Amino acid sequence: MNKNLNKAKQLLQEGASLVIVNGGGVLTYNKHGVDTLLSLQSGSLTGSFVADKVVGKAAAMLLVRGGAIEVYAEVISEPALAMLKKHRVICLYGTLVPNIINRNNTGICPMEQAVLNVDNVDDAYEILIKKTGGER
Repeated sequence: MNKNLNKAKQLLQEGASLVIVNGGGVLTYNKHGVDTLLSLQSGSLTGSFVADKVVGKAAAMLLVRGGAIEVYAEVISEPALAMLKKHRVICLYGTLVPNIINRNNTGICPMEQAVLNVDNVDDAYEILIKKTGGER
């Protein structure tokens, strides 16, 4: 594991929900969901090493679109892993699951569901912006 990704993973395990290591800088976040990744699409992810608690296909598409080069996920869905592999993003993970489940454990996460049949990361971004209710 790359030292930057290892650093991000360590900070994740210390309590952050999302860690980005880029150019020597470290950003940590504690929000759940894709809102943080949506807000970082303006270049903060280019060449970055990212550790995230949960990576579904929506998050994976935002990581690809944002330019992340290596990702560690504690939990990752099969569609997310396929998306990262397709775009040659190095990905390590703890647990692989068929899909990310919503917070009520009643079905697939609405963000993952929204992009499940989408292949273009720019299209996914637009769908996710509309789904979360705003412009970025």
